[in-house]
Amino acid sequence: MITGHVFIATSLDGFIARTDDSLDWLMKHDGGGADTGYQAFIDSVDGIVMGRTSFQTVLGFGGAWPYPVPVVVMSRSLASSDIPEALRDRVEVSAAAPADLMAGLDGRGWRRVYVDGGQVIRAFLEARLITDMVVTVAPVLIGAGKPLFGGLARDIDLDLVAVRSIPPGFVQVSYRVK
Repeated sequence: MITGHVFIATSLDGFIARTDDSLDWLMKHDGGGADTGYQAFIDSVDGIVMGRTSFQTVLGFGGAWPYPVPVVVMSRSLASSDIPEALRDRVEVSAAAPADLMAGLDGRGWRRVYVDGGQVIRAFLEARLITDMVVTVAPVLIGAGKPLFGGLARDIDLDLVAVRSIPPGFVQVSYRVK
């Protein structure tokens, strides 16, 4: 059975990006090369489902494409032709609802899906498609931005799995969704 998993960073005040989508606050707190568990996590998934904004942010980093697994970009406004030609064999666009998308990915043999991007994570939580979440809190307050969990229509109960400190000042919290 296919499962959705979150691995994301926030500022201490709960934002995943500034209002202009900038991640400069996170990049300046890069952790000094400490092992956050990201590589083990990415090695454990069959692919990534992310939103259009997350996709465009990653494209803006320049350099080599950072993901070794297939990526599905959830968007009603992005077309397949908007994907850079060099990425079209690794990135696809879908306007499907979360449950329909996951059913399709399950049919393709995916078992573990990395769900990324605030709106996408909230939509997958609402659809009860997230199994667990790892949230790394950066040691910074940015005051305003795009919230990770704002606007949920219902309570989502969680079981604490682990808490750990990552130098220089990050706190990583792992939860299982009830």
